[in-house]
Amino acid sequence: MSTATVNIAFKADLLKDIDAIAKSEARSRSELLREAVRLYIERKRRWDSIFAVGGEMAVQNKLSEKDVSAEIKMHRQKKKL
Repeated sequence: MSTATVNIAFKADLLKDIDAIAKSEARSRSELLREAVRLYIERKRRWDSIFAVGGEMAVQNKLSEKDVSAEIKMHRQKKKL
């Protein structure tokens, strides 16, 4: 697997947190950041997939954005009970 070096600027307080976590997990800053990016990409793809399915369902059922919002609100209210 080929790799490329990328320069990224972080604010000092964020870099301090990154380094502290990397140290506590006995791994390098690069390893920690690679994993963070992989997890972000996985989560992004999963949400994109969920929204695509939701969009298809809305089209199939001829639902407006207002209809979808109302359904979500009703579901959340039921969940609280």
